[in-house]
Amino acid sequence: MASPSKKKSSAKPAAKKSEPRVAVVTGSTSGIGLGIANALAAEGCHIVLNGFGDSKEIESIRSGLEKTYKVRAIYVDCDLSKPAQVQKLIHVAEEKFGRVDILVNNAGMQYVAPVQEFSGEKWEQLLSVNLSASFYTIHEALPGMQQRGFGRIINIASAHGLVASKNKSAYVASKHGLVGLTKVVALENATADITCNAICPGWVLTPLVQAQIDTNAEKEHIPVKDAEIKLLSEKQPSLRFATPEEIGALVVYLCSESARSITGTTLSIDGGWTAQ
Repeated sequence: MASPSKKKSSAKPAAKKSEPRVAVVTGSTSGIGLGIANALAAEGCHIVLNGFGDSKEIESIRSGLEKTYKVRAIYVDCDLSKPAQVQKLIHVAEEKFGRVDILVNNAGMQYVAPVQEFSGEKWEQLLSVNLSASFYTIHEALPGMQQRGFGRIINIASAHGLVASKNKSAYVASKHGLVGLTKVVALENATADITCNAICPGWVLTPLVQAQIDTNAEKEHIPVKDAEIKLLSEKQPSLRFATPEEIGALVVYLCSESARSITGTTLSIDGGWTAQ
């Protein structure tokens, strides 16, 4: 992932300069989540990181956010497939910072197999991480947002929250469910300055996707660039990957005062995938 720009956008999360917003971003130690964490930190938000990875690398990310953007950043290690640990994530954030203003549910996982061959264990795991974890973070963060009269909840769904693909039953079901949860939360908080939206990316060039491209290239004995184009051409008419920075910029906008009337909707960053 390219290094984030230090230049701040004009769409800043609504907050007094003396009171920086506090943002929890799940799955933020790499890929899309890290892009979002960087984008929010660049706007002056304190950051609560969560995700897997090498402990030294995670500490480097955490300290890097603080050094680069002059904000506070903490890391909370928790297994998002376990409700009690998901609740702990929000509780620790509130204990350390006093509140959670912005919640970005980004963490997710994938498993591919036809329905009749799909592992029941994998089904439960994907539903837990991709959908139930978002319910539990929202469940814990909402009361404080309602008490303070401000909140921004952004669920990173997928193009697969709007359309389907073969062999991805759990992923598609979980992302469709996440879009539905987004709408319900938005409606229940429509009269408050609390919004809930879903971002639906198509192919994004993350380390996991790059690994998939490299594997396909080796398997088919073709150049990596050809494997990349082949992957994109199946779904994404632009033949260009979206980037974590682009998604981060949209998150920043959705957290701003200018976006306070945008709620309960899905916003696609998919190069035309779902326009077909």
